[in-house]
Amino acid sequence: MGILFGFVAALLFFVLFFGIAFILNMLLRATWLMAFIFPIVVILIIDNMSFWSYFHSPGQAFSALGEQFVSLETFDIIVLISGFVGTLVAGYVIKLLRKKGYRMF
Repeated sequence: MGILFGFVAALLFFVLFFGIAFILNMLLRATWLMAFIFPIVVILIIDNMSFWSYFHSPGQAFSALGEQFVSLETFDIIVLISGFVGTLVAGYVIKLLRKKGYRMF
């Protein structure tokens, strides 16, 4: 059951981030925007501290973030990588569609 759950979770993250990146790329006409925003999204998913703590107490916030990254399991890393691959594939698809002459908005 664990392997099936992992496969479904990775597939869902791929589709989710592909869709978000595709729509953002189509609306903002910035092909690789979501690929640059993705690390911020990962930090917000992984870390349990507030966003403002990175400005108020950066030393403590970044050390806690490092501990969270180290404590990730293989399953979590695979799911997050599949989301990143989804953003890259969306950028490539948008670039390919624009090259073939399709105009999105």
